[in-house]
Amino acid sequence: MPSSRLKSLSVTLFVSLSLPPWAVQAASPEPVKAVHGMVVTAQHLATDIGVEVLKNGGNAVDAAVAVGYALAVTYPTAGNIGGGGFMTIRFKDGKTTFLDFRERAPQAATKSMYLDAKGDFVKGASTDGYLAVGVPGSVMGFEVARSRYGTKPLSELIEPAVALAKEGFVLEEGDINAFRGRTDRLAKDPAAAAIFLNDGKPFAVGEKLVQADLAASLSSIAEKGTDAFYKGAIADQIVKASAEKGGVLAKADFERYAVRELEPVKCNYRGYDIVSSPPPSSGGVIICEILNVLEGYPISYMGYGAAETVHVMIEAMRHAYVDRNTALGDPDFVENPVSKLTDKAYAKEIRGRIDPFRAGVSATLIPKGFGESKETTHYSIIDDEGNAVAVTYTLNGSFGAGVVAPGTGILLNNEMDDFTAKPGVPNLYGLVQGEANAIAPGKTPLSSMSPTIISKDGKPFMVIGSPGGARIITITLEAILNVIDHGMNIQEAVDAPRIHHQWLPDKVFMEPYALSPDTRKLLSAMGHDVEIDESWTIWGQATGILVGGESLADIEAGGGARYNGAVDSRIGAGAARGY
Repeated sequence: MPSSRLKSLSVTLFVSLSLPPWAVQAASPEPVKAVHGMVVTAQHLATDIGVEVLKNGGNAVDAAVAVGYALAVTYPTAGNIGGGGFMTIRFKDGKTTFLDFRERAPQAATKSMYLDAKGDFVKGASTDGYLAVGVPGSVMGFEVARSRYGTKPLSELIEPAVALAKEGFVLEEGDINAFRGRTDRLAKDPAAAAIFLNDGKPFAVGEKLVQADLAASLSSIAEKGTDAFYKGAIADQIVKASAEKGGVLAKADFERYAVRELEPVKCNYRGYDIVSSPPPSSGGVIICEILNVLEGYPISYMGYGAAETVHVMIEAMRHAYVDRNTALGDPDFVENPVSKLTDKAYAKEIRGRIDPFRAGVSATLIPKGFGESKETTHYSIIDDEGNAVAVTYTLNGSFGAGVVAPGTGILLNNEMDDFTAKPGVPNLYGLVQGEANAIAPGKTPLSSMSPTIISKDGKPFMVIGSPGGARIITITLEAILNVIDHGMNIQEAVDAPRIHHQWLPDKVFMEPYALSPDTRKLLSAMGHDVEIDESWTIWGQATGILVGGESLADIEAGGGARYNGAVDSRIGAGAARGY
């Protein structure tokens, strides 16, 4: 689809908070352009901090660490030092690596810890309170990244976050939007309520959020490094609160935490080299599997939003999510069939099972023996030398488990819900998973986080990723397709309405305005069950960078800006900025 036509594509902007987000539509703004560096995050103050690090001689990894700590202050719904995540790095020489600083299950965790005496799942047990908390990894992850690949001292990178927490920052409309509908949950925990409610009431636009305890925790980390979090008072305070309130965290869980540096998942799509997250994330594997399937179809010729295009996308998603939900898990506990799932021959086999005229039936794909918010944030950074970093980290649900250990100021994750609490029982995101992702002491839950970097002819091309729970994979995938197959500029690519299928439930979810009425009728005639999902918070908030132009046409013309950044228009507080 020509770029001129895409300019008129309806996308949602957070222009009005008195109406549902989908009630206000506008054309995508132009991508942000820069020459020397670009930072795109879900919160504008964090973006500014990342840009300043680049301006002051730091590299992309330094900026990523500074942004990670800043978001812990300015984006409490998902930014964190009480959670964990992944970092994909592509260095200026083309080498790549991946850091896994995902949360781990405590040593006292058991396979049946969220089941009652009858073996039935206890609703809320894996999402609310201290029993839902996995051992946080962000602090260790940032420090491993900085010490191995950064250039700046830790204290310099944390200082801006300390200042924001200590002095406070004025809440804007987008910041307030993140709290809407969540304050009742935060009110249940006295320590969380003392920070994130203003005398028992929700904060309003123009008021200042001050986080003195978090400032003290960050200052301690700046001074003592990771020992402050994993071996000192912070760990002691979290463990004490956990013991008092029904959790199973122990000091030894913190002391034994370690970051894994892994080889990224790699594949090639129409001549573009994809580098993304390996297990314990399913993201890179499943993105590559879907792309391999779709490579056999003339997507560009078939057209954006056409029933034929959407049909093959749905079927590729259906088959890939079967593999995701039943075969993948923590590589220290499960043998992951990565080479098979990312093989072009396997993709050809899947295409052979796709009927071009009829929807598949998910129930027929259930493997033998099976069946017994989505708040994450992603940021994309590239520096003047071409080092690129994609980071996705999370508390899992919005504001995690909704608890803060007194004295720390740190919101804690509810990442244990990402395990299979009971085979066949959906988790927070509706994913029905199997034994490969069962709970075990020290194990990492399977993730969908997909921090992805794409290159072409040995040069960086695109940095992309998104939050969105189980939909992270398809959100990231569709942004890639929108740029490579449909010719969208990077802003249009992250703004375009989305679809999603995850095998079970056997249903196609579409964002409002993603498909025309005619396309929906054709899909229904094929046998697809299409449902409009207006829960806009779970459709992700992608952040992306395109190198060499704002679109493929711009790059091929040779006159585009070096760096082109785009923050999803679904993000009220986010910003893409460079210099």
